[in-house]
Amino acid sequence: MSKIDPTARVADGAVIGEGTEVGPYCIIGPNVVIGRNCKLIGHVHVTAQTTVGDDCTIYPFASLGTPPQSLSYRGELTQLKIGSGCTIRESVTMNAGTVGGGGVTTVGERGYFMNCSHVGHDCHVGNDVIFATSATLGGHCEIGDFVFIGGLSAVHQFTRIGPQVMVGGVCGVRDDIIPFGLVNGQYAVLEGLNLIGMKRRKFTKQRLATVRGFYQKLFQGSGTFAERLEAVRPLAGDDPAIVEILDFIGKGKRPLCLPAIAK
Repeated sequence: MSKIDPTARVADGAVIGEGTEVGPYCIIGPNVVIGRNCKLIGHVHVTAQTTVGDDCTIYPFASLGTPPQSLSYRGELTQLKIGSGCTIRESVTMNAGTVGGGGVTTVGERGYFMNCSHVGHDCHVGNDVIFATSATLGGHCEIGDFVFIGGLSAVHQFTRIGPQVMVGGVCGVRDDIIPFGLVNGQYAVLEGLNLIGMKRRKFTKQRLATVRGFYQKLFQGSGTFAERLEAVRPLAGDDPAIVEILDFIGKGKRPLCLPAIAK
């Protein structure tokens, strides 16, 4: 059975899963569903139509499902969905969605959100991400699986970050970042591929060489970026990583984060 501290306030209608502990002075709203075997350590605020998956640990002063920070918001009941196995550290904030943005903010499984990080309204965050201290997403961002965002970095609203990207610390991200990219700088520039992350995902030496060769032709060749992009399309072959990068570029509506020499 669940264990609820007598100082916690759990509203009628809230669902608390089997084995979950709700610590001192937590506030749980009436439309909240918290999964099994979670631990809300204390002073956690969960509101709106928020769903938290199983086996999550949430630290003091985290605020989940709070109203979207958007001038369009008129008090509608919107959603935040958090997957299983997440660790949400002190003072993390995750806002619910807006009606105009689809009405839901989603966070995948096994994410680690360090203290004071923020997920804005209508964002869609993948699995196995790490947000370092004070990493911040504006509204409507799309973040792929296995992304690492460094401390004090800020991502502009509507920006997409592809899977397995590493964003350095104190970095302003204004442009879309290709899958497997490594970006750094006060205003993010693409510095190469996240080779360490790719190795952790079991890329072979041959695959790494193939993707690196593609990257060099696309970002370090002669001519404009648009010309190089057209030139490499026939060379893509069937490597899933290269196909994923090309698909990501093709779907973009914002500028693409490029190396300084490619701009």
